[in-house]
Amino acid sequence: MKKIFLRIAFFVAFVAFFGLVSCSSDSDEPSSVVDNELSGSISGTRTLDPSVEYKLTGTLIVEEGGVLNIPAGTVIKSQKGFSNYILVLQGGKIFAKGTAEKPIVMTADVSNAGSGYWGGLVINGKAKISGVAGKTATGTTEINSAYLYGGNNDEDSSGELTYVRLEYCGARSSAEIEHNGLTLNGVGSGTIVENIYILESADDGIEFFGGAVHVKNLLVVNPDDDMFDMTQGYSGGIENCYGIWETGYTSTESDPRGVEADGNLDGKTPDDVNQSNFQITNMTIDLKLLASTNSNAIMQDVIKIRRGATATITNALVKGTGTVQDLVDCTDGAGDANGATSISLTSQLSTPITGTDAKPGANNATISIGGNNSGCPTSIFSWTDYSKF
Repeated sequence: MKKIFLRIAFFVAFVAFFGLVSCSSDSDEPSSVVDNELSGSISGTRTLDPSVEYKLTGTLIVEEGGVLNIPAGTVIKSQKGFSNYILVLQGGKIFAKGTAEKPIVMTADVSNAGSGYWGGLVINGKAKISGVAGKTATGTTEINSAYLYGGNNDEDSSGELTYVRLEYCGARSSAEIEHNGLTLNGVGSGTIVENIYILESADDGIEFFGGAVHVKNLLVVNPDDDMFDMTQGYSGGIENCYGIWETGYTSTESDPRGVEADGNLDGKTPDDVNQSNFQITNMTIDLKLLASTNSNAIMQDVIKIRRGATATITNALVKGTGTVQDLVDCTDGAGDANGATSISLTSQLSTPITGTDAKPGANNATISIGGNNSGCPTSIFSWTDYSKF
């Protein structure tokens, strides 16, 4: 009996020892099962693995207090559909920190996708938006009214986007509810947004709904509607932006523009305080498509400032062989541009415009057409591998 007991005790100790060694080994090595599907909510911190190709299979929400880290070189491919998008809520943060050598890519899961294939990226911040005097203004996210943006903190930070490619975004559920390539809702100036490439997006390439975030080095190619859209009290700025329509481009929209800016949301609240007052420095609008009588291949306005917005746009250039109705239009039935608006634009279009060079509006915006503006340099976009400048 004693010998049997000792043998049993030795066997149990042997199994326990090697069981502990085995568990310790498993915990030090990556799991053999890789979770590469993205959807649901992030309330803690999640860090993606750049060696894994991820699939966006639904809505991914970064909740208040949540953090999504996306390392350089990470690729996320989305399934088709309006509900496939990434949304960072107020108090959540995204750190998508690519490099020139290893950009972050968010794209479609098929090679033949076009604009509006999937939702794109939406960030909600706590910066000011236009609203009633004496009250803290908030707005509801266009694609999901359950989520708010806006507030009083213009220095709010939602994280960082650097060296990020966004491709084939902008799915819609209706003409009034649609994504953009990149949507920034009430995003504060503490958020870093630099070196962004947006390809084949719908509705707009980038749209700012209020906020004070500054964007640097932005390339937008073939957006379905506007290249750069500001509304609802945007008070930030863009330094170095380049928008391109390639040869063969057509739009599904009736009034595509290079820049479209409203002071308040859709011109419905003209008495709002904190209306849009922003800057654009070094901008090129490049219309490579040939002159056309097809209305879906005509840019309505290179720059449209309206509905109480104030814009300061310097060193802007429009060029190419495309057709444009107006160069700069500061008029609108829901209110003209603020009189403090100042725009300097050089036109190198090889085709005549069909409308007017400059419409300063009832408030007499300052518009200078001519000069030798050089626009945005293209060398800063070498990291994108885009070659059709």
